[in-house]
Amino acid sequence: MEPFASRLLRWFDVSGRHDLPWQHPRTPYRVWLSEVMLQQTQVRTVIPYFERFVAALPGLRELADAPLDQVLALWSGLGYYSRARNLHAAARLCVEHFDGELPRDVEILVSLPGIGPSTAAAIAAQAWNGRHAILDGNVKRVLARYHGVEGWPGLPAVERMLWEHARRHVDDPVLPTHRIADYTQAQMDLGAVVCTRSRPSCALCPLQHDCIARIDGRIDELPTRRPGRTLPQRQAHVLVLRDPTRRILLQRRPPVGIWASLWSLPQFDTSQARDTWLASRFIGSEPKAMPVIEHTFSHYHLRLHPDERGVTITDAVRDDPDSAWVDRQGIASLGIPAPIRRLLDQLLGP
Repeated sequence: MEPFASRLLRWFDVSGRHDLPWQHPRTPYRVWLSEVMLQQTQVRTVIPYFERFVAALPGLRELADAPLDQVLALWSGLGYYSRARNLHAAARLCVEHFDGELPRDVEILVSLPGIGPSTAAAIAAQAWNGRHAILDGNVKRVLARYHGVEGWPGLPAVERMLWEHARRHVDDPVLPTHRIADYTQAQMDLGAVVCTRSRPSCALCPLQHDCIARIDGRIDELPTRRPGRTLPQRQAHVLVLRDPTRRILLQRRPPVGIWASLWSLPQFDTSQARDTWLASRFIGSEPKAMPVIEHTFSHYHLRLHPDERGVTITDAVRDDPDSAWVDRQGIASLGIPAPIRRLLDQLLGP
């Protein structure tokens, strides 16, 4: 049987993705940015964000010099905003300690904010053809099926087993060093377009003839699914406050927690807290009923209850550096959580 890596490369040459924007040119910065954006996000979603981001911040130094608000605005809508904050922090560390370049050493890469072992390996492999194994979600699925690995891949023991398989394949001498970037991309492509989570195209797979999951009829069982869980429900109240010129009040979120450092509507845990805060700062009109906003995070489901009012500006808010009255143009330039941005788009137009 032809070696694993050889079959994968032969398939990649014919059927892999060769026109992704971060492949042309494939610089360390562009590879790093794409890998961070692709964490928990599909390629088709990432592409327009990537293109917009590199058009505004084409290199690591430009990213490091940019204000965090600009970085978050470019990221706005992509979700998992800690990725953007970590990206910005890592760029500044690279300027401070590594002469504005990404370090080539994988262990040093892992020490930077937001870069885990698989992301560091993917950067080194694609940017410099470093012989490093990767283990993102697509690769976990391919290896779990091909080797018949039991258990949910999120469990440490199962992940260790998958890492062993990944390293053995990348260390095979049959894999030429000058093609490690292609091999790395091939693994991700196979999982994304052939060995998909549901209804995989096994007839098109270069690994089909000795894939244990296919041979044993266990394609739907492997990789083992995450144990079921019920997400807790949380409620919160947000204020949509308009001043006499129709601008909307936004507040910067705290630097830690959900939507950290993003700009959002004033938010409260209870309607009583909302009303107390409102009465202490504004003279306003009667509230206008608005539909509930529902948003699911990885660890809980949030129901936001918006309350729209027209108000008169007071010094209590005007003098707060973490509050701002923002018009349509200003909203477009800020990092705003996706559900809040959708609400504002409905009110003001996209």
